Amino acid sequence: MADELRLEDCVNTHCPWSGHPVSKDSLTLFKGKVVGFCNTGCRDKFDDATQAFDREIEGKK
Repeated sequence: MADELRLEDCVNTHCPWSGHPVSKDSLTLFKGKVVGFCNTGCRDKFDDATQAFDREIEGKK
C-alpha cells in the first residue's frame, strides 16, 4: 500500500512522533488521508495504535 501513496498528497510535513521530516517510504492512510512519518517504525507504531483503538471501539458496539 505504501508504494501507492504519494508524498505530495501527505497532510503533514513532519513526523508526529519524532518531529523529523516525513519520508516517502513511511506513508500510511488514515481516515482517507495520507499521513507521513520519518521512518517505517514510526509509521508502524501509528498503524498499530490506531488499529488497537478501532478494535476497542468496534468491541464496545
